[in-house]
Amino acid sequence: MPVTLEQGDASSLIRLDGTVDITSAAELNRILVEAQSFAKEVRLSLQGATALDVTAIQLLSAAEREASASGVGFVLEDELPERVLSTLVAVGFETFPVPAVAS
Repeated sequence: MPVTLEQGDASSLIRLDGTVDITSAAELNRILVEAQSFAKEVRLSLQGATALDVTAIQLLSAAEREASASGVGFVLEDELPERVLSTLVAVGFETFPVPAVAS
């Protein structure tokens, strides 16, 4: 499964692996809503993602905006793979909260 959720005491960790596209959009949306419902920090790991389509990026962006509006932290767990960063920039999400780039 390309989207998994791990609940901890202080935060929720969402991991995206492989290709995350329209076929996994409903699952990604469900997990984002579930993670934010706990009103604690949501951490996102894209390290295992090989590709994100515009649907996945839009869901992540909306989740980040919603978390910000509700006072819930929404942070990237680790460096973004270059392939993911390239996709974000290509579709116009230069303002997505990007901490660093890995090769």
